[in-house]
Amino acid sequence: MSSTGGTIRKKAAFACSLAALMLASASHAQTDFKVTLLGTASPAPRVDRFGPSTLVEAGEQKLLFDAGRGVPIRLRQLNVPIGKITALFITHYHSDHTSGIPDVWLTGWLSAPYGRRTAPFRVIGPVGAKALMSNLEKAYALDIKIRIEDEKLPQEGIATALEEFDKDGVVYDNNGVKVIAFAVEHGAAIKPAVGYRVEYKGRSVTLSGDTRYDENVVKHGTGTDLLIHEVGSARPELLATSVPVQRIIAHHTTPREAGQVFSRAKPKMAVYAHIVLLSSDKIPEPTLEEIVAETRQTYSGPLVVGEDLMSFEIGETVAVRPYKK
Repeated sequence: MSSTGGTIRKKAAFACSLAALMLASASHAQTDFKVTLLGTASPAPRVDRFGPSTLVEAGEQKLLFDAGRGVPIRLRQLNVPIGKITALFITHYHSDHTSGIPDVWLTGWLSAPYGRRTAPFRVIGPVGAKALMSNLEKAYALDIKIRIEDEKLPQEGIATALEEFDKDGVVYDNNGVKVIAFAVEHGAAIKPAVGYRVEYKGRSVTLSGDTRYDENVVKHGTGTDLLIHEVGSARPELLATSVPVQRIIAHHTTPREAGQVFSRAKPKMAVYAHIVLLSSDKIPEPTLEEIVAETRQTYSGPLVVGEDLMSFEIGETVAVRPYKK
């Protein structure tokens, strides 16, 4: 897989985000409901896109959805203390969505200002969350023992509070923030896999998780303020000749299919994150402009191709804020 060049990214970002940025400039209302894309890549190790992860801030609560490669770095760039994450929600157990979990858990416990967790690390996910964290505790048992003895870190801060679920419904309800989980179809062997809808003060954001075209995403995304959806694409000549690429794309939603989801759900703003672009040594990956063009075959509403650290303020309108250093 090859990286998308900076010039292509800039052109695509301009083409995709113009309408959204117009909304942003027109929106002056204060809001305490904010969504930030921490990582928007696939498993490919890119320098410009980190592993899948989204931060939802609602009032004083900071909810993390998935934790892929590099999440603590992105949180540090935002000056969000890792130790202040209220809860982590897992969509499924592919490694690109979970490889950052031990880093968030362990680094958030350290005594530096970016850590200082003094309460158990709360993890909410479909069946499998308890096994994952139990095995991480075993894997890092020596590190934990050393830091408790040597650095006198509080044992409460490295403890875990695990909550599993096996059906659709409310999985979190705290101080006006409600999170609803719903099953999605990521493939016959990739179960469980879920998406989430976060509701706060009459507003909402819906995250598809990894999925094929799925009616459950349409159902839970209908009328949402922000619909964050995955997308997978490869050039036709690569799809025609590569069985592995065919298998990967079959587990994801094509741009045309995603456009159908957006057209039916009618969110205030549609956003692409977890962008899976496949290539080979001879055939390059699709450009972001091509992704948008294919989406436009089935959807004509507001659309943003997400970038790492791009944020969305949810109020009367959805204001898009590109990251500024």
